Amino acid sequence: MGKQFDACPLCEGGKKAEVVTFTADLGFEVVVVRNVPATVRCQCGTDWIADDVAARIDELVNDARKKHLQVEVMSLT
Repeated sequence: MGKQFDACPLCEGGKKAEVVTFTADLGFEVVVVRNVPATVRCQCGTDWIADDVAARIDELVNDARKKHLQVEVMSLT
């Protein structure tokens, strides 16, 4: 197994756990997911979402796509 780097590839800054808002523009609608746990870089502000959380967001976005609404706002919590 290869070495995993902890530094941000953009700024090499530190990180902290936070809750963020994820937005997806699907062209015909906008999906907003609030209360998303993420790791946020202290220096550049880039957020990183874990694979399992990203999979859950993908499910929510796909469900919203099926509804054909213009705006869908939901929360992970």
